[in-house]
Amino acid sequence: MNKLSIDCVHVHYLGFYGLISLFSRAKLIATAWGSDVLINKKNFLKKILVKKVLNKAEIITCDAYHLQDVLIKLGAFRKKIKIINFGIDSKKFSKQPIDNQLRQKLGIVESLSIVSTRGFEDIYDIQTLIKAMPIILKNVPNVQLILVGRGTIQDTLEQLVRELKLEHAISFVGLIPNDELPNVLSNTDIYVSTSLSDAGLAASTAEAMTCEVPVVISNSAENNKWVNDQKNGFLFPVKDYKKLAKVLIVLLQDEKLRKSIGKAGRGIIVKNNDYENEMDKVDKLYKRLRND
Repeated sequence: MNKLSIDCVHVHYLGFYGLISLFSRAKLIATAWGSDVLINKKNFLKKILVKKVLNKAEIITCDAYHLQDVLIKLGAFRKKIKIINFGIDSKKFSKQPIDNQLRQKLGIVESLSIVSTRGFEDIYDIQTLIKAMPIILKNVPNVQLILVGRGTIQDTLEQLVRELKLEHAISFVGLIPNDELPNVLSNTDIYVSTSLSDAGLAASTAEAMTCEVPVVISNSAENNKWVNDQKNGFLFPVKDYKKLAKVLIVLLQDEKLRKSIGKAGRGIIVKNNDYENEMDKVDKLYKRLRND
């Protein structure tokens, strides 16, 4: 790396990639993702590594204020830290027309639909969404839950669906290519994230909001900085499947509310989390480093 004419190195994720950056003489920008700096207190060696990367970095970026606080506790100077979101391409992710062929494929031609695009891992707590479905179906029988993704606990989730006798109402559709997501999201009625923790606003949530899909998300991390409850989305307490069901029933029964919440959601992402705007901030940091 030192043999190349490089003005600066921008390292994402402060673990192994952070280690590599320590061997470069180029100016360093370090971007924390979350799990790389939310370190188990017993992981002494990783803590030393991260501190060295933060000390070397001339600029540090992250996408959440609680991560900024963690970085400061690890020794970063506040003046080095910039809050920059990863951003959503609001031109690509926008409301698409009804696609009856897709809706038929997803089994929602004549049904209302709820979609989740979070991975099948414990941290995303898809179990809470599945547990909410029996309550929802008692009040709104014509509903389908579409679970997009894959992960290490898919077998566990499928077993829970069988135990609750929900095979007729829940579909596991696997991974969907990113280019197809705007169409899939636009043809569903409500997006749900039951995550136990995120860094900033999850990209999958922001994608749904940008497609004008009303979002119902757990009140964890900094979600309440992005979602003003009942204004541009809905929040519910982490793991509270009964409250989640209650919110979803209200939305499923009110098409006008779904549309108004969806439009408001897109507005907040376009204003505060647009990809081009956020990357323009990064470009200015590069130019500043080069000229220093």
